[in-house]
Amino acid sequence: MLNPHEHPVLHSDQGWQYRMRRYQNILKEHGIKQSMSRKGNCLDNAVVECFFGTLKSECFYLDEFSNISELKDAVTEYIEYYNSRRISLKLKGLTPIEYRNQTYMPRV
Repeated sequence: MLNPHEHPVLHSDQGWQYRMRRYQNILKEHGIKQSMSRKGNCLDNAVVECFFGTLKSECFYLDEFSNISELKDAVTEYIEYYNSRRISLKLKGLTPIEYRNQTYMPRV
């Protein structure tokens, strides 16, 4: 859960679903800032594309889901695992949350 002073940013490409007014309003209502890549430039969104590739290979393709509820639960569990327990060599052996906290920690 986010603290009140945190302001999350949701990165995406310019797919039609991300440009829908209803979707944008829901993000705004929840205090989420939308960030879209430039048209035709996949490199703007490389981090998100990499994450979804990892999600698919480590979660989605390894299991069969009987219904949407099972899929939602699996994705929710995987995101929690990815952010808080899955270490990354690119992040100096830290989890994404540890790396973020270390990065934003004031230096004394």
